[in-house]
Amino acid sequence: MNSLSKALGYFAFITAELTVLFLGISTIVALVLMYIPHEKLRSWLSRRGVLGNVIAAMVGSLTPFCACSTIPMTLGMLNAGAPFGPVMSFVIASPLLNPIILAMVAAMMGLKASIIYFTVTFAASVVFGVILEKTGGAAHVRHVRLKNSMASGGQEVPPTFGGKLKASFLSAWSDFRGVLVYLLVGVGIGAAIYGYLPQEFVARLAGPENPFAIPVAAVIGIPLYIRAETAIPIGLALSQKGMSMGAVIALIIGGAGMAIPEMSMLASIFRKRLVASIVVVIFATAVIGGYVFNLMPA
Repeated sequence: MNSLSKALGYFAFITAELTVLFLGISTIVALVLMYIPHEKLRSWLSRRGVLGNVIAAMVGSLTPFCACSTIPMTLGMLNAGAPFGPVMSFVIASPLLNPIILAMVAAMMGLKASIIYFTVTFAASVVFGVILEKTGGAAHVRHVRLKNSMASGGQEVPPTFGGKLKASFLSAWSDFRGVLVYLLVGVGIGAAIYGYLPQEFVARLAGPENPFAIPVAAVIGIPLYIRAETAIPIGLALSQKGMSMGAVIALIIGGAGMAIPEMSMLASIFRKRLVASIVVVIFATAVIGGYVFNLMPA
């Protein structure tokens, strides 16, 4: 009964906290983006050189895109002649640097975890975007054109602030309904871990003393398709049971960056070799992020 009570308490508290965070952050970001036209975003992403990669990673970090909107925007940039390297930096950063992820990590695992997560994934987005361009990744882009429905800049933006705020909240609510099942599944698994999984077992397999815990966590995260909304409460519960924070960060990066639907959609515009390269990039980012976190002083 004590374990059940702990699990139910964890489930109720984390669900409420994640709901408030998701709706609040999503509404704010959607409101900000209403003042930035899509054409302006594309012009920023058309900068050449490393500066273009930096700007692309910044845009990716500010846009809570899912695969259904990341892929059309990627196609739009490629068809508009945007440099390949910055486009790749955007593709890598968009799922990993989602502001909702950063806010959840900060609220549930501390500001230090969020800062390290942002720094590692941002740097990886810039560096790997440059590497993919220098190694000829552009040759592995399929010739795909946008449909007219994708080419539009989105829905019409309301003229007043009140209208924009209402539309932003409705957009956030729609997104929340879309991820609610994943969030509840993640919190449910996390609650079961928190209430029932022996702490000694987790500490022995994935604690700070196990040097292989981080790459194993990254591998587990990659194919599972656990959205960030699912991965973070699971990671939080595991960390409270003794899993090293580096392994938790690796799990979240792997799960957030390698959603199976997104990889399937990327395969429609990139050839297999480039998609495989992106998988390697996400895995490397997850492992590097995990080790960097564990090496940082407490």
